[in-house]
This record gives sequence, structure tokens and C-alpha cells, in this order.
Amino acid sequence: MRTRRPSVCRLLALLLPTAGPIARVSAADAAFPVTVKIDAARPRGELKPIWRFFGADEPNYATMKDGRKLFRAHNLLTTGDGTPALKWGSTNAYTEDARGNPVYDWTILDRIFDTYRQRDLKPYAQIGFMPQALSVKPEPYQHEWRPGLPYNRVYTGWAHPPKDYGKWAELVYQWVKHSVERYGRAEVEGWYWEVWNEPNIAYWQGTPEEFHKLHDYAVDAVRRALPTARVGGPDTAGGGGPFLRGFLEHCLRGINHATGKTGTPLDFLSFHAKGAPKFVDGHVQMGIANQLRTIDGAFAIIASFPELKDKPIVIGESDPEGCAACQGPQLGYRNGTMYSSYTAAVFARKHDLAEKHGVDLEGALTWAFEFEDQPYFAGFRALASNGLDLPVLNVFRMFGKMGGRRLSVQSTADPGLEAMLKDGVRTTPDVSALASLEARRLSVLVWHYHDDDVPGPDAAVELSVSGLPLGRGEARVQHYRIDESHSNSYAAWKSMGSPIAPDERQYAQLEAAGKLAAMEAPAAVPIDGGRASVAFTLPRQAVSLLVLEW
Repeated sequence: MRTRRPSVCRLLALLLPTAGPIARVSAADAAFPVTVKIDAARPRGELKPIWRFFGADEPNYATMKDGRKLFRAHNLLTTGDGTPALKWGSTNAYTEDARGNPVYDWTILDRIFDTYRQRDLKPYAQIGFMPQALSVKPEPYQHEWRPGLPYNRVYTGWAHPPKDYGKWAELVYQWVKHSVERYGRAEVEGWYWEVWNEPNIAYWQGTPEEFHKLHDYAVDAVRRALPTARVGGPDTAGGGGPFLRGFLEHCLRGINHATGKTGTPLDFLSFHAKGAPKFVDGHVQMGIANQLRTIDGAFAIIASFPELKDKPIVIGESDPEGCAACQGPQLGYRNGTMYSSYTAAVFARKHDLAEKHGVDLEGALTWAFEFEDQPYFAGFRALASNGLDLPVLNVFRMFGKMGGRRLSVQSTADPGLEAMLKDGVRTTPDVSALASLEARRLSVLVWHYHDDDVPGPDAAVELSVSGLPLGRGEARVQHYRIDESHSNSYAAWKSMGSPIAPDERQYAQLEAAGKLAAMEAPAAVPIDGGRASVAFTLPRQAVSLLVLEW
């Protein structure tokens, strides 16, 4: 393992946004009791693996040394040589010769999608952005944004409409046709195809009607190349409000700009939902209510169209805030366990909100991948830092151990969905659970979350399960944990003195510290009358997964 050396000029970014919380209050001082009850005989339907979607701005990260360990990506059609940068990527798929004839080059796209397939990933293929040769405003094209500069500097020529919708459509057609030829019809039928990113804000420098036209031409081209392709959208910033409603009206009842017929195919629906963290009184204060309200509002709009209530929904970006590459003190949650507890708490409520509105939530995409060759734990919203897994990645590993039927859960420390929509988690902590049952396996994810990253007492959790299919006997319980001393490469790095360039031995230790860890060896738990119980202490901003097998 080589020593990895981040650039010294980035050290300020390393130091500023990543300070952890003040040391916790001792569990012995003030643990508070929580009872979590699970009825294994009361399933609430399938526990869909909505967590399984990931994405990043730079598509080429998927092929790089750390990206291969771990998608939706931006910039799949952007002009350039493929060199990555913050908020930038390119593939050079489309250029034109001196006479204005299209030149297609799939070299970089093939490298990206080959990597997806090697990892058995299903692409969420974003059709965008605008190639320079097609943009109505081709200059300036590649931006030079970096943290600290005004964000609107990213919106350059790639964000504009095409000067020729026919050429735009042909580019999309040729891309999908090429994909079918390279990967096979059956494989590409399983992909998700959507047009653009957040067209209701400055990512799209045209009007809503021009976006409808862009979308219609692209979707028609996809379906001409593969009539059974799965197409959807519009991946709005936030719930989309009037823009989302107008888009859905157009797709259901409007005149298609490409075909002249009524309607545009919609196989799935998509929007984005973000939280709103702040830096208050010297600490990070998360804004989980903002993200939940966005989801609640978008689900309500979709549910208002009877034709759409059964359409799968993908929350195309679903994160604690809106800019993975940005930095600042309000983003200091990213490296530690607060990101983990937030993720556990918010994903469970996404299931609750889908149930509330009677809609079909298929996925919620985490826009946090990795950033190559940055300082260790530099404060970006990521799943790993220079190949070292961050605590939040272990929440997804916990999710991956769950499946089957979702079960009813009651907790004495659950604030309730409506209260969280209104106020977030600003008073008493949220200590609750997500549970699933499959055959002879019960999985229970338990979190201890609070919006404020300040010290607080541990929770003394009494987990009580009833209705188990085994009336009497014994279960084997495995207890996984994310906290300051488990599944936490960041805490381990700090305990080493925060080395700028860990040596080979340190890197191996950090790599091991980042893996999902068990609290202890598996233990036996008695089952009597279909009932079992487990007691444990859960620190603030920690997450546990208990897996019972019999």
C-alpha cells in the first residue's frame, strides 16, 4: 500500500470543516431509558432497498483507484478530455467536424459504463449536459469553480439549450443504440434514463417550455433506440413545486414536441430533497425537517395525479444539504457519526412518507461518492476519503443486511413523523428503529439522532420483539455498531494525531477501522412464546444493527 500525500495547499480545507463534537456526556452519568417494541407478526409490506442508489458530479471517478471500491452521474455528455475537477466532468462524446457534421466518440463513456457493469451496477443514466458544439451559448464552457467562489460560476455553456434539437435527439439516439450494441438489450432495459439535472434552477438556462422540448426529444430518441427503455424525470431541485406540476401535466396531457402527439412516456418520477444544516452557537445544527418537508410536498403533488400514484419514484438526490463539494463550518457533520445517525433516521422516515401518501418509493439516491487526491477527511460529502470508508458508508452496509418484510415499530423516544416535519429533532432525541423479517432472520436498525451536534446522554435501549415465528428456542444475535470507537476511520485518524500522509501501517489500520464492526461476539438470546429481548446502551449520534437468526 503506497503512502498517499495530499497537497499542502488544501490543508485549510482539511482543518476547518471537520471538527468533531465536544466529548460526550458519560453514559454512567445520565443514560435515559428507551423501550423499542417490534411486532414481527405485523408486517407493513416489503422493505424496499431504497438506499441502493448513489451518484456524483464527476462520472470519471467511477473508473479511478478509489472509485472502483464503491452509481447517477452528471456530465456524461459534457465536452472535454475527461480530466476531473470539483463540480466538473466530461466525456467528449459529441463534437463536430469543420462542416458541422456530428462526431461521436464513446471512448470515455464506455470506460465509465464498463466499470459500472464490472461492479454489477445499474446505471441511472443522466442525459446531459449540453456538448459545446450544440450549445446556443458555447463560450465560456468549462468553469473554474472551487470552494469559496460564488456557486453561480458553474453555470456556463453546458447549461444552455441546444441550437439544433434534431442533432440533440440524434446524439441521444446514437448513445442508447451504442449502449444496446455493447451491453445487450436485456441489460440496458434495466437502466434508468432521465434528462438533465435540476432544470427548475440555473442548471437549465432555458425556460420550462424549452425543457419540455429538450426532454421530449431526448425521451423519443431513447425509445426509438430501445422501445422498452425505462425513462423518467424531471429530477428537480427540491420538490419542484409548480415546475414539477407543470412537467407532469405536460407529460400526461401536453403535446409532445418531438412526436406531435399527446403525452410523453413516464416510467418513473424523480425529484431532489435536501436538508439545511447551520452552524449555531459553535456547533452544527442539522435541518432534517427541511428534507422531510420537501419529500412530503413532492409526494403530495405526485399523489394528486391519479394516473401517477403507482409510478415508481426515485428521489434523485437525497442528502443532508445541497453541495457535496462545498465546505464550511455548517458542514462539519460529514466525517463523523452525525452523518450516520442522520442517514439512518431520515431513510426510515422516507418509508413512512411514502406510506402516508400511498406512493411507490423505489429509491433515494445519495449524492456522496468520493473525491480523488484530496487531503484526508477534507470535509467533502463523501462515502470515503482517499479509499478509507467513512462512518456513513457503514450505515449503507447495515441497510444491505436488511430485507424481506418491513415490521411495525414503536419507540418511547420517537418524536413522530408530523412533529419531525414541523420542527425536526430540536428538543428530545430521536431514538427509534427500522425492522425487517425474512425467513429465519430479524434485522433491527436502531439510531440515536439529534439535530444538534452537542453532548448528550446515552440511551439505555430495551429492545422487545414479539410475534416471532419461533415459539420457543434460541436466537443468535449479532450486534453491529457505528460510534466513536466502532466502524469509524475518522475517529481512528484523529486518535493517531491526524497524520497528513498516513504511512503504510497507519493506512492499513485506518482501512480496517473504516469497516463495519461488531460490538462483540455473537450471543445467544432465548425465545419464549415468540418473544425475545435485548438491552444495550446507544450513545448520541450512534447507530446499531441487531441481527437475530434462529
